Amino acid sequence: MSQYSVVIFDWDGTLMDSTHSIVSAIQGACRDLELPVPTQAEASWVIGLPFEPALQRAVPDLPISMQSLFLERFRYHYMPRDRQLKLFDGVPEMLRDLSAAGATLAVATGKSRVGLNRALTATSLHKQFAATRTADETFGKPHPGMLLELIDQLVVDPGEVLMVGDTSHDLNMANNAGVHGLGVAYGAHSNGELLACAPQAVVHGVPELRTWLLERIKPS
Repeated sequence: MSQYSVVIFDWDGTLMDSTHSIVSAIQGACRDLELPVPTQAEASWVIGLPFEPALQRAVPDLPISMQSLFLERFRYHYMPRDRQLKLFDGVPEMLRDLSAAGATLAVATGKSRVGLNRALTATSLHKQFAATRTADETFGKPHPGMLLELIDQLVVDPGEVLMVGDTSHDLNMANNAGVHGLGVAYGAHSNGELLACAPQAVVHGVPELRTWLLERIKPS
């Protein structure tokens, strides 16, 4: 059984229950601009990707000249929901237990720095994470940049690092960085999509995630 000293989490759909709000905002922006509206599956698939690749996949009919307007409409629909978003039940307790067990925790997210800081402040989780990276600071997923930068900052052997995420983008980023990945099937991507990335496992709820992780934290 592999043991990990560093656990890196995705944010949306992994720690925070935000998938539905992001999907609804994408669909709402499409309706506002009279564009074909992606299905829930199509919109949720792009969660975590950088902005432009996400739009190319979810809204292929969107002209480049209208990308800034689309972002404006997305924010119009998302921001009222953002203030109401909550962590999945059990997440704060899980993070505290992992820290108490000796794990170093970090975040690698497709959110912007402003968005992540707002979420960390709203959830009072700033102190839980030793380091964080956002998509506007480095390469977006599935490029390994975020993970490689976190590994360098935390001065850790890649073999002791685990990436936890709810999308194939998270798990492919882990594969590209040469670290293990763990899928959570309660977020944006399906169990099958996650398994296709050959993670260490796929778990289906926060209680199962907590148990799986605590059994594999390397003693400090």
